[in-house]
Amino acid sequence: MLRIVLAVTVALSGTLVAAAQWHAQEGPLMTRWTKDVTPTTAHPEYPRPQMVRPAWQNLNGLWDYALRPKAEGRPDGFDGQILVPFPLESALSGVMKRLDENQRLWYRRTVELPADWTDQRVLLHFGAVDWEATVWVNGSAVGSHRGGYDPFSFDVTDALQQTGPQEIVVAVWDPTDAGYQARGKQVRKPGSIWYTPSTGIWQTVWLEPVPESHIGGIKLTPDIDHSRLLVEVDVPNLSRSHGVDVVVLDDGREIARANGARRVAVDIPNPRLWSPDDPFLYGLRITLRWFDNPERVIDQVTSYFGMRQVSVGPDERGVTRLLLNHKPLFMFGPLDQGFWPDGLYAAPTDAALRYDVEVTRQLGFNMARKHVKIEPARWYYWCDKLGLMVWQDMPSGDKYIGSRDPDFKRSPESATQFDYELRRLIETHYNHPSIVMWVIFNEGWGQSDTQRLAEWVRTLDPTRLVNSASGWTDRGVGDVHDIHAYPGPGSPQPEPKRAAVLGEFGGLGLPLAGHTWQAEKNWGYRSFKTRDELTEAYLDLVERLRPLTGEPGLSAAVYTQTTDVEIEVNGLLTYDRELVKMDIERITAANRTLYLPPPLIKRVVPTSEEKGIVWRYVTETPADNWYQPNFDDSSWAQGPGGFGREGTPGAVVGTAWHTPDVWLRRTFELTRVPANPRLRLYHDEDCTVLINGRRVASVKGYTTSYVLISLEDEQALRVGKNLLAVHCHQTDGGQGVDVGLVELVDRP
Repeated sequence: MLRIVLAVTVALSGTLVAAAQWHAQEGPLMTRWTKDVTPTTAHPEYPRPQMVRPAWQNLNGLWDYALRPKAEGRPDGFDGQILVPFPLESALSGVMKRLDENQRLWYRRTVELPADWTDQRVLLHFGAVDWEATVWVNGSAVGSHRGGYDPFSFDVTDALQQTGPQEIVVAVWDPTDAGYQARGKQVRKPGSIWYTPSTGIWQTVWLEPVPESHIGGIKLTPDIDHSRLLVEVDVPNLSRSHGVDVVVLDDGREIARANGARRVAVDIPNPRLWSPDDPFLYGLRITLRWFDNPERVIDQVTSYFGMRQVSVGPDERGVTRLLLNHKPLFMFGPLDQGFWPDGLYAAPTDAALRYDVEVTRQLGFNMARKHVKIEPARWYYWCDKLGLMVWQDMPSGDKYIGSRDPDFKRSPESATQFDYELRRLIETHYNHPSIVMWVIFNEGWGQSDTQRLAEWVRTLDPTRLVNSASGWTDRGVGDVHDIHAYPGPGSPQPEPKRAAVLGEFGGLGLPLAGHTWQAEKNWGYRSFKTRDELTEAYLDLVERLRPLTGEPGLSAAVYTQTTDVEIEVNGLLTYDRELVKMDIERITAANRTLYLPPPLIKRVVPTSEEKGIVWRYVTETPADNWYQPNFDDSSWAQGPGGFGREGTPGAVVGTAWHTPDVWLRRTFELTRVPANPRLRLYHDEDCTVLINGRRVASVKGYTTSYVLISLEDEQALRVGKNLLAVHCHQTDGGQGVDVGLVELVDRP
């Protein structure tokens, strides 16, 4: 016993000396949580909140590290120390170095096991390692794993020594974008919308003692239609002498109990349903016992669950909608990249993880789309607890295809790895009530075998929605038709079995000095100079978005994005999370209007979507007063709208238009001035609209669908005869223009 205590004391003193010498590197930008990170405080929280045991040992902290050529074996010496669980390239790792595809990253540390772990199996857990990891314990190989996002474990019991320090060595290889593997936005040469890689261990490493027969995993399926929870328990070495007890808790009070073997159904009395407005979570206690001696506990874990159901179905008007607990609910939230300036893939602290979820809810969003990245389990725990629905992307990898290209065929190795990681994503996150949708592909990146994968994902998880392709590569399968429109907004048409969603829009950019990754040459889809300008532009987008919820019947929208990321400055927040870049009260109030009943849209002046409306037009520069009501346009040509080039996405073409400019005029009659008028406009590209000689709209760029735009000057409209005049200027690519007028009427 004396020897064990002495060894622990020596090891502890060495750790304290090393901790005193460690410091984070000075990255281009840091967060307020950087100061809270030390070798003894690196993510100390229990990392698996949905299957908790009291006994465990956190291995986060300082490890030895070395960078060596990929072909070399274990190094004789190490280069220094790295703080786990922060990626090699991050400032918080204390190293902040790059690894290329021809190198391997080595980790090493020793650990003392608690004396009361004897006669138990010991599991070594890794939350995530990017990308290929091989592990040795005391010189014995215990296993390898490929996959940058999923948790994995090894039973290391047989490799342990009876006493003394236990040595753990991990070798990591990560080709980043030199390989075919799922990697999300990581590239070797960051720029624009592509970011710094996160190599190596980037989630918690920990040890856990378990009995020979133990609870290896649980699968929780809520059934609100029958007021019950189905609990499936994975028990290695389960015998007929074993039984499982399941107890449901409400604030620590037992409200239901059932028992069985591998599958147990528990009736939930008067279930309280989980939703963003009421994210209620039940507690759960699962116990493995002996049938002939129920008092003897073999193993026990605690967990939680939410009673909720997500589906697709018609609303009261027959429009296909996203449904939560059988009721239509508009889902609105930001595109969430999950990057941090000091930790890259790894948030600096659990408080930082929670902050992102809290601020998203506080700004009036009820959803986030986790974009081509998978987070640690504790991020989803905070989403479960705080009521943030999640669209979860599968991280992208391999090749790109264009919007009109067919699916490409992966190599057998690439296809096998993608299927493995997609299955692991669903298996390891199945129990989180916050996750409501799986997104398989994004904008054609890695898109292959779409129909098979959509059907397979539904088989793996029939309780959630399937988004087979977010962006421009729809194959007609899954539960939603998802388009992207920048800046947008826009909407596809709902279908009998698929809801219409806007998977990305916005991208409004503003760099704020002192809060950017680099001082100059930052990037955004649309750039603004002040916070007031940015706020007004955002409010305009939301105002144009709301009518789409009524017609054609948009069910969800994703704004780009939660925070700035490296040189990309499209965030609601700065990259360091110090500032919300817009007026918080105004954008929050605007966001919440999207959950109101969709407005009724009344046609006042029709567009040419259903029938070509005749306009007067010219393509050569007219006289300066061409937009005035008293201008004589009798010499202008006549033709049906819209005007444009065939093949332009979203354009209705009644009259071909191929020149750089077109000028249009038409008249219309009003018996009353609409109370809440909007232009219904399609434009590719820059367009100015005037009514009765007064400018009512001036827009830049292009749309891929018809949008509603507020009139800059509603006083331009009058009872009787009115003149609608339009100028559209096109520079490159497709072209088109069509204009009408509608009135929005709020429903009760």
